[in-house]
Amino acid sequence: MNVRVLRTELRRSVAPWAGVAVLTTGLLFLLLVLGPGESTADWTVQWTPMALTVRGLLYYLWPVAVGLGALQGLRDPRSRVTELMATVPRPAWQRVAVPSAASAVTLTSAFLVIVATGGTWVLLGDTTYMPLGWLPIVLVAALALVAGTLFGMGVARALPSVLTPPLMAVAALVMTVLLQQFADEALPTGNAPNLLAQLVPGVALPREELLTLAPSVHLGQTVWFSGMLATGFALLAAASARARLLALAPVLGSAALALLILPVEPRDTYVIDKAAAELVCDGPVCVTEMHRDRLAALAPHGKEALRVLQEVLGEDAPDVVREETALRGPMGKRELSDEAVLIDLDDPVIVRAEGEQLTRALVGQGLAPHCTERSSWINGIGLDEISQSVGAGWALGDFRLIDWAGHFDGPEHREAGEAAWGRLTALPPAEQRAWIGDTRTAALACDVRDARGVLTGEAF
Repeated sequence: MNVRVLRTELRRSVAPWAGVAVLTTGLLFLLLVLGPGESTADWTVQWTPMALTVRGLLYYLWPVAVGLGALQGLRDPRSRVTELMATVPRPAWQRVAVPSAASAVTLTSAFLVIVATGGTWVLLGDTTYMPLGWLPIVLVAALALVAGTLFGMGVARALPSVLTPPLMAVAALVMTVLLQQFADEALPTGNAPNLLAQLVPGVALPREELLTLAPSVHLGQTVWFSGMLATGFALLAAASARARLLALAPVLGSAALALLILPVEPRDTYVIDKAAAELVCDGPVCVTEMHRDRLAALAPHGKEALRVLQEVLGEDAPDVVREETALRGPMGKRELSDEAVLIDLDDPVIVRAEGEQLTRALVGQGLAPHCTERSSWINGIGLDEISQSVGAGWALGDFRLIDWAGHFDGPEHREAGEAAWGRLTALPPAEQRAWIGDTRTAALACDVRDARGVLTGEAF
């Protein structure tokens, strides 16, 4: 097969239109439906979330590729040249290699443009963490697109009906919808068993930036989609019913082998990237390797916050500021510790803080840590900020609402914070310290009902 023949095939076939359809649909979903966001797991921030987001698009792009592949496979039957082609002395596999290559080239190119778009956003960002683990995620996706297209072409050649392309597209869409997974819990899950869910190329859109796919997932899916590709190619070249039956062997065999390789449980499918989660520290202030670029700005405020906490809490004060790495669901409880100020770099209170605000936010976190997630995905109603504002005000000597994250729903929460501050400062110093200690104990225990009701006051 030479380049001239391939160019001719590209001009005459539906392959370029398949590439245009995948490219247009993918970019519309990526840029308009998903769009850039503020989360640390957003596709514009880090390489692995970008790759997982692009893989998530395959829940919708893969059925398009399968359907258009089936349309391409009807070309010879529609032209009524099947019998004529069978008389050509060239082997059948050589005849079908050109249209197969044309489809593979156009779809791979279209998908790589989508990946390059996402990669450009990441490169223009602030991250300095550049792992290689995102490459297998993308490569398996490209293989899946090509395999789906060739499988559609092969089935259409074996079943030459005008109904074959739409039925193939619908069947692929039903399969992806039924096996789709969602990031509604600490680990992505769906309605179908996890093992079967890995037979489609799409993955759940990332909610935790430290999550990636296990190597066994890459291996199992590579085996599965390679078998699908081989069956599609064999069906294209098959000239008899017996050959078509034999062509099913690769996809059936690869499915059986893949099910032995792929993980059964979600915890073995979606795993923490250990290299990304490794802590790097500047004294007592630590962040993950993935967020090393944020350490320089965080460290001085973290050290100052620890100094303030040491002054007001004494030996009970935490001695380290550390980024969280534990996984949890959207409403799951944090694994709090009285020995560390745990921070989430997806927390708008931390992310949007500037200058002295960051020190105040860290002090508040050390005195009244919030129990559940507070992120760009989930907004609170201001109760955590009230407790943290009053605690930080008591420790720093002046009261300011921690309201720059936009979590306050209305003036009632501001009034509740100011009222709580007034009640606290009206008490003798010894009682103030006792109530701060009680509030911290209740926060660490995730007891939202403060026994004395001083800091949260009428907000409850």
